[in-house]
Amino acid sequence: MSYSISIFHDTRRPKKNGLCPVKLRVYATNLKKVKLYPLNIDLSDKDFKKIWESNTKVRGKNEDTRIELRAIENRANDESRKISFFNFEDFERKMFRKSTDGDNVFYHFDKEIKRNIRRKKVNTADGYKYTLKSLKDFLLITDGSVGDRFPFSMITPRWLEDYEEYMLDKGKSVTTIAIYLRNLRVVFNHAIDDGDINRDIYPFGQKKFRISESGKVKKALNQQQLLTFFKAKPKTPEQKKAKDFWFFSFACNGMNMKDIALLKYSDFDGNSFHYYRAKTFQKSKRKTKINIYLNDFSKSIIKKYGNKSKSGYVFPILEEGMSAVDVTKHIKNFNRFINQHIKKIAKKNKLPEDISFYWARHSFATNAIRKGASMEFISEALNHSGLDVTKGYFAGFEDETKKEFAQNLMDF
Repeated sequence: MSYSISIFHDTRRPKKNGLCPVKLRVYATNLKKVKLYPLNIDLSDKDFKKIWESNTKVRGKNEDTRIELRAIENRANDESRKISFFNFEDFERKMFRKSTDGDNVFYHFDKEIKRNIRRKKVNTADGYKYTLKSLKDFLLITDGSVGDRFPFSMITPRWLEDYEEYMLDKGKSVTTIAIYLRNLRVVFNHAIDDGDINRDIYPFGQKKFRISESGKVKKALNQQQLLTFFKAKPKTPEQKKAKDFWFFSFACNGMNMKDIALLKYSDFDGNSFHYYRAKTFQKSKRKTKINIYLNDFSKSIIKKYGNKSKSGYVFPILEEGMSAVDVTKHIKNFNRFINQHIKKIAKKNKLPEDISFYWARHSFATNAIRKGASMEFISEALNHSGLDVTKGYFAGFEDETKKEFAQNLMDF
């Protein structure tokens, strides 16, 4: 056994009333480390020996204390047995929560939200908050109330089908529903990994509930549309700035907004710069640096909008010392600013009106492939985990390309 649990009377520092605290003593044999946990019970040496170390029968308050201490010791052993490789972090989490938290969906969502906030993944944490609110709204309609406990066992394939139908009736997109259900699936998997629920109740997968995925939505401008957008005359300085940053992303291999905001002058090396993609940095065990070579256009944007001090962040989107919450807020606001003004340009120039800053990334990938770049090259440029992810960015070949291919097919 990799742990040892006992009830311990800590007589090292008696209190003013002469009593000493009773604690839970946990010894991890693999770590060769002891931790003592206070139990809010104080006893004299005589009473502790009578209640805990003696087998003699006790009554009244002493009997209640013995029952309480046995319950604590038994629970500590039960929770420890559920931990594959004993460690204090898992033990403390399991031991000092409500006994019903292990099977509580709400508890595990809160845990996931806190975990992402701790890792400074504020947007991801927000995604779990929206999912949790949606689940509570559904429970309110179906059960008439929402308590503080929602057992995992309630979530069956049929329950998930009803939730999906409810979301569709509310006008939510298939994409949004899929995101919420994937968040729920992650919480399920983490609860299983923690040993809090049995895999037998897992409702996802083959012959159970399968998350619907929306068809591939084209988020890329074709070559002609890119030319139209690039030559478009902005009506205001705000539109000009929004357009410049959109094409800066395009020119930098579809660099996303957060990475642009976090870009520092210390990342530069002559005519190129390198960075770690913020979205995947914490997920990946193998950290891969992305190298971007500057062209005349991207250099001009840095010269125009970059901080003149040539230190710290390149663009004045963020400030040094900001909290993770403020960083997320400023990036969201700047992204909203870009989207608001490029949509005005798109409308005036008969371009897709649902265009957003994110289209720059898809447009880079799609047009590079159409110009002959290999899928492997694009995958590396985008820092994707595999080719399947990259294929999802590709909006397909244009009709003219297909016609040309058909005409030349028989030219042997």
